Amino acid sequence: MDFSRTPFTVAWEITRACGLACVHCRAEAQPRRDPRELTTVEGLRLIDSIAQTGARVLVVTGGDPLMRPDCFTFVAHARHCGLQVGFSPSATGRLTWKALAHARYAGVHRLHLSLDGATAETHDRFRGVSGSFARTLRAMEDARDVALPLQVGTTVSTLNVDELPRLADLLAGHGVVMWSVFFLVPTGRAQAEQMLDAVGHERVMRWLADLSDHAPYDVRTTAGMQFRRILAQRGARRGGPAHIAGAGFSFGSGSRPVRAVNDGDGFCFVSHVGEVYPSGFLQVSAGNVRQSGIETIYRDSSLFRQLRDRSLLKGRCGVCEYRDVCGGSRARAWAVSGDYLAEDPSCAYTPAASPVEHPC
Repeated sequence: MDFSRTPFTVAWEITRACGLACVHCRAEAQPRRDPRELTTVEGLRLIDSIAQTGARVLVVTGGDPLMRPDCFTFVAHARHCGLQVGFSPSATGRLTWKALAHARYAGVHRLHLSLDGATAETHDRFRGVSGSFARTLRAMEDARDVALPLQVGTTVSTLNVDELPRLADLLAGHGVVMWSVFFLVPTGRAQAEQMLDAVGHERVMRWLADLSDHAPYDVRTTAGMQFRRILAQRGARRGGPAHIAGAGFSFGSGSRPVRAVNDGDGFCFVSHVGEVYPSGFLQVSAGNVRQSGIETIYRDSSLFRQLRDRSLLKGRCGVCEYRDVCGGSRARAWAVSGDYLAEDPSCAYTPAASPVEHPC
């Protein structure tokens, strides 16, 4: 796919309403729905326009998408338009066996549930609601019962990094097809002091790379683009191409991934009120779907065009030989420095062309 014209994945936050109070919520979700949300009719038109861009995947997220009674109307319409649909509900009382069966019937391609600790104490502290851990485990079993492929997301921070090995073992016993590991971006409710330092990021990602060799599920990272560099380095050492989970990679003649999805580059995010962002963690608006088509915003806005031009990247990211396969987290660069083209402060790698030594 040509990411300058077509996003591979579009995520749509259909609501910010949610019954949880997560300490790291990028959306700063609220208990009640916003009256300014896109209406059902507007949402269906948005899905039509997303399909017309040539996008492959629509992620229906929130908040908690189950807070909207029309959420499965959107799912069914997206499948009718030829999109693969990811569905990301919150583990509240709305997440019943019946709801998951409805999701499967409506056409959800993959369910995404969040699990941020190997224990109830850690996970419930993250989510701000007692009992969330137990409810999530029940939902994981219900997903398997209704034959709904399950992806589990974990946000890594100083609050739970020590539990990752136990969490990896826990997932292995629940039929998970992918572990989607998010690295905390200090936006929304998330605080900078909860973020791992560069050495900590590198250590966890190298551990994840080792895990990916034998885990019964794929491992993917979000806001941790340097994981792709680590996998590419391992592949080069082993004399073969890297196995990089997740869609949206292009490959050169040597089977080395040469382009990968990043914020605004193969990916975009639509808010509950129609604002179009490069990602959910990089909430700088390039326009609103109530005024302009998503295709026009994605292709022509100066924000998205800058993010797709990796020659504009600064610091170590700008001179890195893995710039195209990685590109650094543009959301984290923005959150920490106020410049979405700055180097990613979570990376410990020293590029060959960099005059500055770093601890990797």
